[in-house]
Amino acid sequence: MAMFKEYDYEKLPVVDIVNEMILDAAKKNASDIHFDPTPTVLNVRIRVDGELVHYATVPENVKNPLITRIKIISGMNITESRLPQDGAIKNVIEDDGLDLRVSSLPTVYGEKIVIRILDYSMSTEGLESLGFSEKNLPKVQKLIKEPNGIILITGATGTGKSTTVYSMLQILNTTERNIITVEDPVEMKLSGINQVQTMSEIGLTFANALRSILRQDPNVIMIGEIRDDETARIAVRASITGHLVLSTIHTNNSLNTIERLLDMDVERYLLGSALMGVISQRLVKKLCPKCRTSRPATPYEKNVFKQVLGLDITEIYTPVGCDECYQGYKGRIAIQEVLEINQNIRDAITNNIRKDELRKLVYDKENTITLLEDGLTKVIEGFTSFEEILRVIDIEDDLGNEDTEIKNALIGKNNLSTNETQNKINQESTIETL
Repeated sequence: MAMFKEYDYEKLPVVDIVNEMILDAAKKNASDIHFDPTPTVLNVRIRVDGELVHYATVPENVKNPLITRIKIISGMNITESRLPQDGAIKNVIEDDGLDLRVSSLPTVYGEKIVIRILDYSMSTEGLESLGFSEKNLPKVQKLIKEPNGIILITGATGTGKSTTVYSMLQILNTTERNIITVEDPVEMKLSGINQVQTMSEIGLTFANALRSILRQDPNVIMIGEIRDDETARIAVRASITGHLVLSTIHTNNSLNTIERLLDMDVERYLLGSALMGVISQRLVKKLCPKCRTSRPATPYEKNVFKQVLGLDITEIYTPVGCDECYQGYKGRIAIQEVLEINQNIRDAITNNIRKDELRKLVYDKENTITLLEDGLTKVIEGFTSFEEILRVIDIEDDLGNEDTEIKNALIGKNNLSTNETQNKINQESTIETL
C-alpha cells in the first residue's frame, strides 16, 4: 500500500485538500496526521500502525492557508499563533463518523498541527475482539464481575488502554448500575453512562471530581488516569467502600504497578485489600495474512522460545509486503499480561515482602502469563513477528543482558533490509554458539 500522495496544489482549493487528506488518512487506518513546518514547505506525515510515514509535501504558498483552514474548522483562534491550542473537528467533512481532535504547537518555523483520528470501533466489538488469549479472557471477564475493588489497565501512551477500559464499561453498562466516569478529555461518549470532563483551570481536577462522584451513589467509577498521589489514594479508598473502580496508570507491568501505587503513598493495608487485578498491555503490528510467509527460526529465536515457552520452534512467520499492507503489516494487535490478585499476593503487599519474593508470587506460572509469553505465543500463531515482540518488550529482563547485541541487531531492522537483518542475526547467533 503506497502512503505518499501528490495533490494539485495549484488547482485544488485548500478546503478540498484538507478534507481529502483527512479522509484518505482515515481510509489508510492512520491514527494521527502531523503537519510539520519547515523554513520552506510543510511536511505531512501520518501514523499507521504506530509508525510515522511521509505522506505529502505542501509547497510554501499553500502552507499558511492550509494551517489556517485546519484551525478554522477545529474551532481555534486563527489570530493566535504564539500559544498552543486544542480543538476538535466535527460535522465539517463528508464522513460524519470521524471523531477528530486537533492540537497546535508554536515552533520556530511556524505552527505544528497534529490531528488525532479517534477510532473506538474496537470498544463496541467486545472484549473478545481485543486479542486476549484463551487463558486471559476468562480472567478479565471474572474481574469485571467483582462487586468492588480496583482494576487497573497499564501501559505507555498509545497502547490501547482506553479501548480496553471502554470495552469493559460497555459490558458493565446496564440499567441496574450507576456508572460515573471522570476523564480528561472524554474520548468516547457512551449512552447510559454519566461522564465528567475535568477542567483543572477552574479547579475541577480528578481528585475534586472524585469526591463529588462518591456522593452520587455510584456502583462503578471510571477514572481516566491516575496521575497523582491524591487521586490514587481517593481511588483506592473508594474501591474498598463498595465501589468497582476502573482506571489506567502509566507503568510497564503488574509488578511495577504495585510498586508505583506504593510510591504514591497508598497505604499497604488498603492496597492489599482493594486491588483486584492489573491488565498490562502493548500494541504490536499484525502481520498481513495475505502475504506473510514462514522462515526458519534462527538459533537465538529457538533459544528464546525454548527458555520462555518450553517449546521447540523451527519456523516462524515473517513480513513480506503486498498491495494491501505496508511493509508486510496491516493493523495492530494487543499483547497482554493479566494479573489476578490472590490471597498470597495480598498478604505480601500488606506485609511489605521483599521485591524478589513478590515477583515470584506475581509471576507464578499458574497465575500470570507474562507479556513476553503472550507475545511469543502470538508469534507462533502468526499474528505478529518476532522482531515486533523485541521492539516493544525489554527481553533482557527475562533472558539476561548477554543477548543485548543480537537484540539490537533485530531492532535495527529499520536501518537494514530484511535479508541484511536476518544475515546479521544468523552471523551473531553462530558466533554465540561457537
